[in-house]
Amino acid sequence: MKATAEVQNLFRAIPFGAINRIPWWLSAAVVAVGLLVLMPVAALTGIAAQGDAEIWPHLIRNVLPSSIVDTLALLAGIAVVAGSMGITSAWLVTAHRFPGRNILVWLLPLPLAVPTYITAYIYVEIFDSAGLVQMAMRDVMGWTSRSDYWFPEIRSLYGCILVMSAVLYPYVYIAARAMFLTQSASMLEVARVLGAGRFKLFTVIALPLARPALAVGLSLALLEALNDIGASEYLGVRTLTVAVYNTWLNRGSLPGAAQIACVMLAFVVALILIERYGRKDRRYATSAKRSRVVHPAPLFGGRAWIAAMLCSVPVFLGFILPCAFLIREILRGSLFEQFDAEFLEHLLTTLGLSITATLAVLAVATLLVSAARIAKSPLTRSTLFIAGLGYAIPGTVLALGLMTPLVTIDGLIGTIWRYLTGERLGLLLMGTATAIIIAYVLRFLSIATGSLSAGLDRVSPSLEDAARTLGSSRKDMVWRIQIPLMRPALASAALLIFVDCIKELPATLLLRPLNTETLATQVYTYASRGRFEDGSLAALVIVLIGLVPVIQLVRSAETRLRRPERPDSPSSSPSL
Repeated sequence: MKATAEVQNLFRAIPFGAINRIPWWLSAAVVAVGLLVLMPVAALTGIAAQGDAEIWPHLIRNVLPSSIVDTLALLAGIAVVAGSMGITSAWLVTAHRFPGRNILVWLLPLPLAVPTYITAYIYVEIFDSAGLVQMAMRDVMGWTSRSDYWFPEIRSLYGCILVMSAVLYPYVYIAARAMFLTQSASMLEVARVLGAGRFKLFTVIALPLARPALAVGLSLALLEALNDIGASEYLGVRTLTVAVYNTWLNRGSLPGAAQIACVMLAFVVALILIERYGRKDRRYATSAKRSRVVHPAPLFGGRAWIAAMLCSVPVFLGFILPCAFLIREILRGSLFEQFDAEFLEHLLTTLGLSITATLAVLAVATLLVSAARIAKSPLTRSTLFIAGLGYAIPGTVLALGLMTPLVTIDGLIGTIWRYLTGERLGLLLMGTATAIIIAYVLRFLSIATGSLSAGLDRVSPSLEDAARTLGSSRKDMVWRIQIPLMRPALASAALLIFVDCIKELPATLLLRPLNTETLATQVYTYASRGRFEDGSLAALVIVLIGLVPVIQLVRSAETRLRRPERPDSPSSSPSL
């Protein structure tokens, strides 16, 4: 009792103003979450500082220059290609009508369900010198060797930019389409009256107004590219992520890997600052009344078919081509026979880890957001900000930073257990599925906190004030008011987190227990052995599992963005 009272007094003594309006145990939980997110970064810094004095000069001379150049070139290329794909397709399907538009609206976000590493493996199988395309060209043209003709090399920086852009452009597309759909028709009407053409409407009005959302979407795509290890390694691009992995596992230098990881964190901070700068002092508000949206204008003749082609190419490259290849390989190799007890075990492991991590993320996010709603204090605001850093930390860096803390905690628990029982206790965290779940929670917590915060911000504080007036406790207010009102946001966040957990490779690859495989690591193992086609069934199952949540998200987003206007609003809106 005395110890409990001392802990209560400790947290009540923290000078965080409004924190005293929430229970001491909730304050402790908020602090624990913030420390948990910062723990890998602190451990990573400590590991890097323990390195030999000769490691850093060696890295500067032989590893970092090429890795930094490749990383910068890759990110710049993806920014241009993925940004162009996402913005162009979003504007065309929002502002115009053309053949196939209604189907493309649903197809354009689907590459989100296809991991970058699977797309990379497929493109090598199709476009490499021994792939389907070049073999067909040699058969048709009578060429006898690769030296008889020129063909773009898929295992290159340019190939990696194309592959990743084809998968990551939906981040930009979704953000851009949401902004284009919610822009008021009045501004565009004024521009048309002043003589602006369609292209000028896009470049001068629509695109600048969408700039804050585009900065967010593009930064998410670049962070995903920085997190990737499977695609860049397989395509021969030695990014910083690949350098961390090789230095740690292939060269056996944990401090060297930690030092490279610290350089990666500098890239992450730079991307976050760029995203913040993209939204700096740019807040565009419309009337409180629901604005009229612009109805898409029809395109005719060649323009219509060009628009259809521009929107179809990203879908073909990022979704149709990978899925068609996987189905072909499965049918060709009779790979359905692989669906045995071992494959079912890998599938259940994948689903179990993903579901457990999703539930854990939602529980922690609900705790943080509810605490921030009850007490808008510096502590809760700071913890929400810190929680958002997890998604910005690449999976490789996160796994590396978790090693030392988890081993330390295991050692502490083992010492206490041996003192109490006299028996040795095995590892509880490191080298078990728990380590993977912790990594998932830290990495994807920001998705849930962002979604729940946005959903709860739409709830009027007067509802909670009325509940408090009627005598509801904080616990009742959370369970009976906040959580029911957050259900749509909880559902959206759960779908996104589940898809990301299914696809996550770097953290799973480095923290998985021995003899434990998920579908992602199984595909990676086949590809590393040069037998990716044997992993086609596992790859297709990953895509199909991720496809259902993505379709549901698209459906809910389209319904929300296209709510019917109020009866008193005009029945029609002008076309561009």
